[in-house]
Amino acid sequence: MKEKEIFHIIMGILILSIVIGFKDLVLYANYSFMGYAILFSAIIIIVNVLAKKGMASFLDSRVEHKIWFWKRLWFKQNWNLKNAIPTGAIIPLFISAFSIGFFKVMAVLTFETFALKRRAARKFGYYSYTELTDFTVGMIATAGIVATLLLSLITYWFEPLETLSRMAAYYAFWNIIPFSTLDGIHILSGIRKVWYVLATITAIFALFALYTGLV
Repeated sequence: MKEKEIFHIIMGILILSIVIGFKDLVLYANYSFMGYAILFSAIIIIVNVLAKKGMASFLDSRVEHKIWFWKRLWFKQNWNLKNAIPTGAIIPLFISAFSIGFFKVMAVLTFETFALKRRAARKFGYYSYTELTDFTVGMIATAGIVATLLLSLITYWFEPLETLSRMAAYYAFWNIIPFSTLDGIHILSGIRKVWYVLATITAIFALFALYTGLV
């Protein structure tokens, strides 16, 4: 893992921890909860990142994570901004401040995929070429969403980790959205039927997390 990627992951953890802990920090001055927010954010992002890296390695490729940047001004490829905007930092923090932490946007990190040299040696099936396909990238993104949902499901059964379970469900929900370079667009582009199934499951998880957070 390169230093630049580590930096972006750490920044993602810090941004996510602010999003998670903003309401408790501002309304209730609950400074101790920020420690839990940082821990939960680290667990969610690390699980998501490792799942993608594991799937990428299995598919003879590698991934690099970075803060979500917005560059394309419109749908046409040549309509781009001169300088990319770090939307993965601006939008979550702005929405948290505007809503006093009641509305949590967790679209923070995105990833890029690169083929490994050993991929060129493959001469069969999906590996009969060296360039990465939408299917490959979609599989990698799927691994991240599935791992995050499993984290939410497992931690739900442990009462002290109920908040972690809800936050993991929200994180999966925001990242399954097929927009810009978020995981959802990769899954929808590469394996459309899987996206429909995952989006439905993720929505159920998120709604249940919202319900349990209100009762």
